[in-house]
Amino acid sequence: MQSHCVAMLASRGHVLRPLRRACHGLAAPAWATVDPATLSAAAPAEGMNLCGGSWAKAKRTQDIVDPLNGEVFLKVPNTAMDEIEPYIQRMAAVPRSGLHNPFKNPERYVMLGEVCGAAAREMFKPEVTDFFIRLIQRVAPKSYAQAGGEIKAVRTWLQDFSGNNVRMLAESQGLPGDHVGQSTVGYRMPFGGVSVITPFNFPLEICGIQSLSAVFMGNQCTTKVDWKVAIVMEQFLRMLHSVGLPKSDIDFIYCDGPVFNEVLLRGDAKMTLFTGSQRVADKLAVDLKGKVKLEDAGFDWKILGPDVMDVDYVAWQADHDAYGFAGQKCSAQSMLFMHENWTKPDVDIVGRLARLAGQRSLKELTNCPVLTWPTEKFLAHMDRVLAIPGASLAFGGKELADHTVPPQYGAVEPTAVRIPIEALEDPPSFEVATVELFGPFQVLVDYKEGQQSKVIEAINRMPNHLTAGIVSNNPRFINEVLANSITGTTYAGARARTTGAPVQHWFGPSGDVRAGGIHTKHAIQLCWSSHREVIYDVGPVPAEIPAQS
Repeated sequence: MQSHCVAMLASRGHVLRPLRRACHGLAAPAWATVDPATLSAAAPAEGMNLCGGSWAKAKRTQDIVDPLNGEVFLKVPNTAMDEIEPYIQRMAAVPRSGLHNPFKNPERYVMLGEVCGAAAREMFKPEVTDFFIRLIQRVAPKSYAQAGGEIKAVRTWLQDFSGNNVRMLAESQGLPGDHVGQSTVGYRMPFGGVSVITPFNFPLEICGIQSLSAVFMGNQCTTKVDWKVAIVMEQFLRMLHSVGLPKSDIDFIYCDGPVFNEVLLRGDAKMTLFTGSQRVADKLAVDLKGKVKLEDAGFDWKILGPDVMDVDYVAWQADHDAYGFAGQKCSAQSMLFMHENWTKPDVDIVGRLARLAGQRSLKELTNCPVLTWPTEKFLAHMDRVLAIPGASLAFGGKELADHTVPPQYGAVEPTAVRIPIEALEDPPSFEVATVELFGPFQVLVDYKEGQQSKVIEAINRMPNHLTAGIVSNNPRFINEVLANSITGTTYAGARARTTGAPVQHWFGPSGDVRAGGIHTKHAIQLCWSSHREVIYDVGPVPAEIPAQS
């Protein structure tokens, strides 16, 4: 029997039309152990841990509630401290030289390339694509298009690393030596036992790509995903196993943060990739003695330059960046600096944003539950921002009407508070205005001609430097901002955005020695391998032995 939420999703307009077909036609794949169409309080699905190639339950379970109605529809392992010894032993036992490297088991590079090709082909099957989209929607409700974009990104990335491209990640660099028989070669070597920790907002893309990236370079990985959404990664692993990935390459655990912290400490994790909050990132960096790469919090900015153009498109992109998936992205547009030319009556960028935000709805999942900021907490923060001198409510600011979202989650209108650039010169106001609210909230900042230096000063005072957008086609304006900022993934031009990074380019922060990245060859090598130099010097030796020195 379908749950109320599935029935509701299946009847929603053109955005979710493919879901309606799926619920009445496409069956779940043979390797799947859950069915998004039947997840409900009456028939909750169960998750399982994976350790050493074996799937198993824990002594206790954690209830996961449906974000749309609060009913328990998943039961996942709540792994306790007295159950983690197998994970610790597995992590600690991985050779420092890894499962493979350029000198050992190179056949694994070939095998992993074949797995990527087979996995990409599997994800092209309509029933597999639809399965992952629907499963993501059940645990992290987002529009069919938003969830589908995640599937497309992973599938394209798998295509990118099929064939010989895993092998090419280990490409060496050589130089001739000083004499005959001498040469030097730089190799990429694994770390050994490593881990991936990822949040709820991308239930497949970040955890799936980073876990496989770790394995590509020869590491054995233990992966922990926010257990609200971890069932998606579990199913992805089951799919990978079905197309040839060895079951022992990636361990997978459902547990809370302190339990996994113990696994990392006692297992002596040689590298941990963490995506999530700044507070946890800083703690891990200390606990693990710097053996981390971080894609931490993202309070992300966009600047509208003095040259006004393509206003409807710019407004659409800004709405998408701020309110897609209710702003629950580390790349979401958090602060929009608006040159006075954009706020003139004939342009009225704020009015355009308000109209677009007003079209978003829970029914279409173009607005959706906020999974880490309850409504009361959201509105309380909005009030703190409104207390900044000169602040005003631009639009939104209310709880959604007639919703069934449970109280531990948020249900709010897309919201914006407008402040003058001068307000950011006051340290307490700046601190309040730059809190990363992981929800449909942004701060609009007015600045005038001649105040660009104040804008640059503000963006450089922000603690995180993940993504940014510079909306201008004026090369001098663009260059001035680029020359005086450090954001790791910066889009510049009339079509500049902050979200939706495709897999062909680097995505990650900058300005921090701990900064990690995702997607590209460079990102994989940086996060998951280290440089090793081997100097070959085989002779012949010189005819005369040099004098002693």
